Amino acid sequence: MQRNGPRGPAGDRHWRGSARLAVSCALLFCGMALLVDWDAGSLTALRGLLWVAVSAAVGAVLLPPRVSAGPGWLAVRTPWRRHVVHTDALTAVRQYDGVSSHLVLRDIHGHRLELDPRTLTANPLLWHELDTGVHRSLERGTLRHGTDVLERLGHRIDDETMQAVLRVSGLS
Repeated sequence: MQRNGPRGPAGDRHWRGSARLAVSCALLFCGMALLVDWDAGSLTALRGLLWVAVSAAVGAVLLPPRVSAGPGWLAVRTPWRRHVVHTDALTAVRQYDGVSSHLVLRDIHGHRLELDPRTLTANPLLWHELDTGVHRSLERGTLRHGTDVLERLGHRIDDETMQAVLRVSGLS
């Protein structure tokens, strides 16, 4: 059966595995906390409920943001909020390095989004959607800051993709 209409949004292909790991860590923490409390003889219903609540908080903190993109937009969904920018109407892109490197994208509508650049490196379809939108922003003249950041990121993604192809083909 042939699909008609536009393709669906591109998403982070590694998100499910990372989410599964976050949930597994939270469940392991919960199990160990309950086991230690039970072994100490101090486990009550209230303390058990407290450990479950703390474990849920640990899971929420460890859960990675879910990144998706489509024609003209990029979205990052956390457990609490969903941030969307119009990639074809970007005004600025900045990269902050430090303990955790992240990109900050802003559009003409005042929307702001933070994103780990490794997500783009690991997901060529997400990078393609962002890059296509960036070209439209440049054509429209809205993108005034950050073209150098995107150029460096594009070169890094191209280099890593080339290295992966060479590894798979046995030439590296």
